Amino acid sequence: MQMLVRHLQREKEAALARHGLKLWEYEILWRLRSAGGPYRMAPTRLARGLGVHPATLTSRLDRLQAAGLITREHAAEDRRSLLVGLTPRGAETWAAVIDDQRQAEAGLLAPLTGKQLGDLAALLRVVALAVEEDGPPLMPDLD
Repeated sequence: MQMLVRHLQREKEAALARHGLKLWEYEILWRLRSAGGPYRMAPTRLARGLGVHPATLTSRLDRLQAAGLITREHAAEDRRSLLVGLTPRGAETWAAVIDDQRQAEAGLLAPLTGKQLGDLAALLRVVALAVEEDGPPLMPDLD
C-alpha cells in the first residue's frame, strides 16, 4: 500500500508542478473549494483547518492573491470581517489538478474489472471503518 501511496504522491506532485502550484497553495484552494459555494471562508477558519499559524497564512494568502487565485474582501454583514474566496482562475486551477489526479487514479485501477473494483471498494470500506473505530476520522474536518 505504501508503494501505491508513494506512486500517487509522485503523480500529485507532477500535477501540481504542471499547474505551477506548491502543495500548500493547493491545500488552500482545496479548503476553499471544500467549503462549498460561494467558496469563501474567514481566514481564521482557514488557518485552523490547515493547521497553520494565522501569520503564516497571511503571507501565503498574499502570494495566492498576487497570482490571481484568491480574493480577500470584507464580509457584507460585518465590514470588519474578511473573507477569502476562490477566483474563477483559482477554481479552474484547482479543477485541473483534481482532473490530473483523477486520471492518475483511473490509470492505477485500469487493470481491474468492474467486479474487482466493487470488491476493492467494499474491502477498503471495511478497513477504513475499522481504523476510524479506533481513532479519529480518516477524512479531515473541513472546519
